[in-house]
Amino acid sequence: MTAEFFHEGELVAVLTAQPIDRFLDYKAPVGGCHLGAFVEVPLGPRKVLGVVWREGAGDYDYAKIRPVIRVLDVAPMRDEMKEFLTRAADYTLTPMSAMLRLATRAPGLGDAPSMRKVYRLGTADPDRMTPARTKVLEVLRDYGGLSFTLGELAEMAGVGTSVVKGLVKQGAVLEEDSPRDMPYGALDADYGGKALSADQAAGAEVLRAALRTDKYGTTLLKGVTGSGKTEVYLEAVAECLRMGRQALVLLPEIALSGEFITRVEARFGMKPAEWHSGVTMTERRRCWRMVGEGAAQMVVGARSALFLPFQNLGLIVVDEEHDTSYKQEDGVLYNARDMAVLRAAINGAQVVLASATPSLESWANVEAGKYQRLVLNSRFGPAVMPEMTAIDMRVEDVPNGKWVSPTLRDGITDRLEKGQQSLIFLNRRGYAPITLCRACGHQIGCDHCDARMVEHRFQNRLMCHQCGETKPMPTVCPHCEVEGKMSPVGPGVERMAEEVTALFPEARVVVLSSDLYGSARAMKAHIEEIAQGGADIIIGTQLVAKGHNFPNLTLVGVIDADLGLQGSDLRAAERTFQLMRQVAGRAGRAEVAGAAMLQTFQPEHPVIRAILAGDEESFWAAEAAERKAAGVPPYGRMAGIILSSTNAQEVFDLGTDMARRDGPLRKIGAQVFGPAPAPIARVRGRHRVRLLVKADKAAPLQQALAEWAGQFRLKGELRMAIDIDPQSFY
Repeated sequence: MTAEFFHEGELVAVLTAQPIDRFLDYKAPVGGCHLGAFVEVPLGPRKVLGVVWREGAGDYDYAKIRPVIRVLDVAPMRDEMKEFLTRAADYTLTPMSAMLRLATRAPGLGDAPSMRKVYRLGTADPDRMTPARTKVLEVLRDYGGLSFTLGELAEMAGVGTSVVKGLVKQGAVLEEDSPRDMPYGALDADYGGKALSADQAAGAEVLRAALRTDKYGTTLLKGVTGSGKTEVYLEAVAECLRMGRQALVLLPEIALSGEFITRVEARFGMKPAEWHSGVTMTERRRCWRMVGEGAAQMVVGARSALFLPFQNLGLIVVDEEHDTSYKQEDGVLYNARDMAVLRAAINGAQVVLASATPSLESWANVEAGKYQRLVLNSRFGPAVMPEMTAIDMRVEDVPNGKWVSPTLRDGITDRLEKGQQSLIFLNRRGYAPITLCRACGHQIGCDHCDARMVEHRFQNRLMCHQCGETKPMPTVCPHCEVEGKMSPVGPGVERMAEEVTALFPEARVVVLSSDLYGSARAMKAHIEEIAQGGADIIIGTQLVAKGHNFPNLTLVGVIDADLGLQGSDLRAAERTFQLMRQVAGRAGRAEVAGAAMLQTFQPEHPVIRAILAGDEESFWAAEAAERKAAGVPPYGRMAGIILSSTNAQEVFDLGTDMARRDGPLRKIGAQVFGPAPAPIARVRGRHRVRLLVKADKAAPLQQALAEWAGQFRLKGELRMAIDIDPQSFY
């Protein structure tokens, strides 16, 4: 049995975040160290971060073993976190060092606590009162003597910082030094609960009862768009807080966090901790430390928030659980939805998977009795579901080079006359997906990838959406050198904006696309402005389908609704169904009824018909039957093996050798397909080859994959990545 405390000189096995896939022995430092302690250890000439994982192996000359340099002043890693990292590593076939990197992605963990100036209510009265000074003092009184930074206090009072500093000189506000990593304000579970509909109240009580069991369980919270799922799961968060446990809410898109944080603050009286790429490095360190100390009751974050060091995790909510952005596609390849279930099972916590259009995996788990299901069938308040219709583009009179049909144009005109907003949805960023030379037919491609470059006319540049490479828009064809023949082919949202502006010159037209914003903050601010009526026609990509609430939006028009049905992706039908239902759900979320129009060249396609009919259960049942017959997820297992190198021949040679030496996989009845060039066969100068492994649901796939891959030594530039349960096949 491993000791809980190691005295000075005793051997400890330390896992570091360095790419060394083994534990290293060190001597416990002066004063000793606890199991799970975060430590700084010498590695060659460097000092690196590590965790005391267990007793040292003692299989090395004791005299040559170096001591731990110091123990960091942070909460030790808990046993359930170690188990989570270990099991996640086993499932995804990821080295433990890479898992630890995920769990320590906060800057300055080894730094001594730093100080900052904070401001709280003083005892003196100012010599004179002004409206600005009154606002500052009211904020401090309203928040019961809490401390704020200078910027926070000035922003909350709506005054300049000089007003606060003036009150400091008067003694009416006190300026003090305080540790930078302060606990978060206490959330009040009973602060701002809203009146719920009967549907919502019943659902909330089911979730509260599940939490009170203090056991693991997963519930699929399925509700039509606008049904108030958020208010229901916030009631579960409230119950979690009452029980003294921590809650984590995962969001698929950073752009959703602004509006959501506001809702959380209105419900609980304080802002939660945030963890995503949009927060500062200082705030990331504070969040990591406070979560580990139990001083952050609720975290709202991106998928990597799952790896924060929670002290007493009681609830994980995965909002929009079907969203593909929960799958990490580089580095450690994991699905945050599945990892949330694993983490909750280890912690004895509850999981709520919320979606209007659940993933087939979650639907199948409900059918198998593994998950509970809650359904909200109607929109909250007076709002009703939008009327959905198909526009058959085969009979519409649309000029060449244009994409808005006369029927959709009439619908937008009607909304403009009524002072309502319309949304045109097209899931293509940029101006045009292809730039073609009309003299020789050459298509402009990326120099580093086998992908066409997308024109971004607002920036007058071409961009590769695989690697991010950009180049100026050429006037001369780089292939035949003819000038003036470069032409855009197909529409992107920027080109759509050009067409819509010409059709409706008096309308305020805006484009919502993630690549048009320099920061997450700018994106959030623009979305809030639009929600408050700052546009008549919104043209957006997939970004707009995710959780935004535009109260005055009553018409959604979808360009190329059948675009996602092309190709060989086994999830194409599911994703098209989800996306169309989600984007249509943006319409009519307030008092005025909404409508959704889908432009399609295949109105008779089963997926399009299912979208229009709204018969979701029949769609899922049919999709499940097809997948089951094919033996593919969620009724079978798959793994993608991605080989890459700067040398095309050696990567194909390795792929061929792997396919030939597939004995460990044949033992478990698995099939190997490939090797074949990846659909995008070169990314960032590296040639890519894929193999696909398919196995029965019960097959021990990870063990066989590890044995199979272990036969091959990767030399030079060769790289191999194994993707368990691949979501994309690019």
